[in-house]
Amino acid sequence: MRICVVGAGAIGGLVAVELAAAGEDVTVVARGPHLAAIRERGLTLVADGAERVARVRATDRLAEVGTHDLVVLAVKAHQLAPIAPELPALLGPATAVIAAQNGIPWWYFLKHGGPHEGARLETVDPGGVIAANLDVDRVVGSVVYPAAELAAPGVVRHVEGNRISLGELDGAETPRVQELAALLRRARFRARIASDLRAEIWLKLWGNCALNPLSALTHATLGDLCGFPPTRALAAAMMREAQAVGEALGVSFGLPLERRLAGAEAVGAHKTSMLQDVEAGRPIELEALVGAVSELGRITGTPTPNLDAVYACAALLARTLRDAGGARLRPERPG
Repeated sequence: MRICVVGAGAIGGLVAVELAAAGEDVTVVARGPHLAAIRERGLTLVADGAERVARVRATDRLAEVGTHDLVVLAVKAHQLAPIAPELPALLGPATAVIAAQNGIPWWYFLKHGGPHEGARLETVDPGGVIAANLDVDRVVGSVVYPAAELAAPGVVRHVEGNRISLGELDGAETPRVQELAALLRRARFRARIASDLRAEIWLKLWGNCALNPLSALTHATLGDLCGFPPTRALAAAMMREAQAVGEALGVSFGLPLERRLAGAEAVGAHKTSMLQDVEAGRPIELEALVGAVSELGRITGTPTPNLDAVYACAALLARTLRDAGGARLRPERPG
């Protein structure tokens, strides 16, 4: 297959190397020093103490690579709307698109079948620009579980995990989603087809909507946040609000809240992705992880006071990062 991975960062880079190693024809879209390194040395994946290098085509211009059989959108949620007008250049008559963003997706109420069918979420698709440029019939949703990091320009480190869930937006098990799951399995991912992808999205989001912004604001690891009684109580309150929103939309969580928190605490001294972005001076995934949950609360008439308060503080942090022009906000160590 001709496959274009848009956003060859940590997760996109991992997927691109594994697909290339499985024999697929892969092009990646990247930028800056990362793009230069891929062009010069290839895209390197470090996993289990070994290195593998994939020689893939690399560009920062979507318009120049032509149409593909599959497009994997691996940019972060807030990066999708700005590039949406360029995506049609990649799409042929039968091109499928795997959307691999964290949090509540822009397509949440498309092919939903519920009372809010077709509603647009301003937080994740401001102005409707994504929906206007990407035919929803092309889209296959996903929940991506592997942990990876961009270790250096051109180098992705796979930390752990290989599970990816795929799902048609209406829950149907189509030949298309079966083919895509088989493709990912050939690339060494543990791919499964989810009949209710939205429920799986909520289960992953449940802890992230609380622990990510709290870690960004406090510069604390998961172990510290969950082990400090005041922040653990605040995270639990935010998660209860998120659960109420999800349940108002018909989602069943099927896991005790305290068990979810205990699992996060057991991870220990791990920095969330949002904290890593803050320390690197990058924009944070605030809207898809927190703002969208509050917006869904308003849509369903579900109060979210703790989520709203933390969102307000994190939104100011996001503005500070933006105004600082990407300058790092890592706290200075005395001495």
